Amino acid sequence: MSKTSRRRFIRASTAISLSAMAYTNVAQAAARGQQPIVGFIGCGGRSKNLRRTFDDAARISWACDPDENRAKDLQKDTGAKHTTSDLRRVLDDKSVDAIVVATPDHWHAPAAIMGCEAGKHVYVEKPCSHNFLEGRLLVEAARRNQVVVQHGTQSRNNPLAVGAIQMLREGVIGNVLMAKAWNVQRRENIGRAEPTSPPAGVDYDMWVGPAEFMPYQANRFHYDWHWWHNFGTGDIGNDGAHEIDIARWGLGVDGLPSSASAIGGKYYFDDDQQFPDTATCAFQWPGDGSVGGRKQLMFEMRIWSKNYPHNCDTGVEFYGTKGMLFVSKRGKLELWDDSNKRATLSVDRFSNQSLGLPRNHQVDFLQAITENRKPAADIATGHDSVSLIHLANISVRTGRSLRIDPASETITNDEVANRLLSRDYRDGGHWAIPGGV
Repeated sequence: MSKTSRRRFIRASTAISLSAMAYTNVAQAAARGQQPIVGFIGCGGRSKNLRRTFDDAARISWACDPDENRAKDLQKDTGAKHTTSDLRRVLDDKSVDAIVVATPDHWHAPAAIMGCEAGKHVYVEKPCSHNFLEGRLLVEAARRNQVVVQHGTQSRNNPLAVGAIQMLREGVIGNVLMAKAWNVQRRENIGRAEPTSPPAGVDYDMWVGPAEFMPYQANRFHYDWHWWHNFGTGDIGNDGAHEIDIARWGLGVDGLPSSASAIGGKYYFDDDQQFPDTATCAFQWPGDGSVGGRKQLMFEMRIWSKNYPHNCDTGVEFYGTKGMLFVSKRGKLELWDDSNKRATLSVDRFSNQSLGLPRNHQVDFLQAITENRKPAADIATGHDSVSLIHLANISVRTGRSLRIDPASETITNDEVANRLLSRDYRDGGHWAIPGGV
C-alpha cells in the first residue's frame, strides 16, 4: 500500500470510528433519558429562534461568537456552560455531540466542514455555503465522516409544504412542468459608510475568518453582511433559499440544471449594497430530452415592494398539465383545476401528526442522529437547492446566461463565471479555509 493510499485509509478508518462513536454516544444518552449536548456557533439573530427549538430538546453547552455580548446573551438564555470566540474550542470538547452553525454565510461551510471532521453532527443554517465549491466539499465531508448534517430549510418539516408536495407526487395537477417562486418584501436602506474601529468586545479578525480581509464597517457587520459579496449571498440566498428549495422539491429535480439565467440589479436602493434588490432568475433541467421531460424553475425577487402575489410575500406556484397549485409558508395552500376553477381544499388535512412529522425541523435533526438516518433536509438536498442561488448570483454579476455541465459541475461557456463557483480566501491563508478549494 502506497503512503498516499495508507493516509487515505487511515483518515477513512478514523472517520468511520468517529461517526460510529458519535451515533453510539447520542443513542446511549437518549436511552438513558439524557439530552444530546449541543454547541452553538454563532449567537446572533437567527440563533434566537433556533435556541428556543433546541433548548427543550437538547442541552446547549457552548455559546461561540466573536461578539462577546452575543455569546453572553445566548449563555444567559440557555444556561450554556461555556462561551468562546473560537469554534475550535467547541470542536475539541469530546462531550459535544452536535453543533449548530448560525454564523454569517461566509462561515457556514468552513465551520460545518470542521464540525464533520471533528466527528460532530451539524445543523447548518441556510444557505449551507457561500459558494458552490464549498457546498460540494461539505457534502463530501458529511459522507466521509458519516455524520448527520441538516440544512436549515425548515419547510422540509412544515406539514403544509410536505402535504403540498405529497399532492403533487399523487398527480393532483398532472405532470408538473414549471414552478414559479418569489420573495417580495421591503428591506432597509443600509446607507453609505466608511471603515472604523470595530466595537469593543468584538474579535473582528475571528469574525472575518477565512474570507478576504476587509476592515470593519458598520453597514457590513451584524445582519448587513448579507448584502456584501465577501460575506453574504444577497436576498436570493437569504429568504430566497426557502422558496427556491420548495420549488425545486416540487418539480422533483435533482442535481444541477443545464442552464441558468438571471437579470437584475439595484433598481431601488442607492446605498452600499452589492447584491441586486431586483432579480428574475430562470433554470432548466432537460430530463431525458423528450417532450414532457423538461422542467423549468423561475424565481422573482423584489426587496423594495409591498405588492405580493396572492397577498403573500413568499410563495411558490406549481404549473402542471392538469392545473396549478400554490403553497406558501405563510399558511396558504390553494388549488386550481385544468379549467382554471378554484378547487375546495382544506389546509387542516395536513398536520405533523397526520403526516408522521416530528415536532419541528430541529427535532428531526436530533432524531436522525439517534435513529442513524438522513434528516429531512440532508446536506446533499440542501446543496442542490443552494447551488441554484450561486448560479443566479453568478449570472447577475457577470451579466451572462450560463450553460452548465451537471456531470462535471462546471460552467462551460464562460471561464469568468466558472471561476465564481469558488472564491478568493484570505491572503496568507487561514486555518478555516476548507481543504480542496
